[in-house]
Amino acid sequence: MTAEELTAWALKTGWKVIGGHPSLSKPNRPGDAIVRLVLKATVVNVEIRKPAGKWEKVFGAAYGDVEADEDGGTPHGLGLEKLPGLSKLMQDNRDAAVFG
Repeated sequence: MTAEELTAWALKTGWKVIGGHPSLSKPNRPGDAIVRLVLKATVVNVEIRKPAGKWEKVFGAAYGDVEADEDGGTPHGLGLEKLPGLSKLMQDNRDAAVFG
């Protein structure tokens, strides 16, 4: 996948751009990102914000190693499927965008 394809997937599945990165936020603090995709020239990193406010890289992969899911689900090779609660957080963000 390319950076553009990842961004399109993220925006379609409930992520929103916060601080220049596709991000997920807590439903009660919609402007405060807690998970983000950092799209660099050759790699994409998944970062989570620690309680102290510092971002920590938890997964990363080259664009060539990230494959789109055939059913439009979470891309493979990026490690998103290993994050507990990510699908619930994505659903909460998607619901907030629709009903908020």
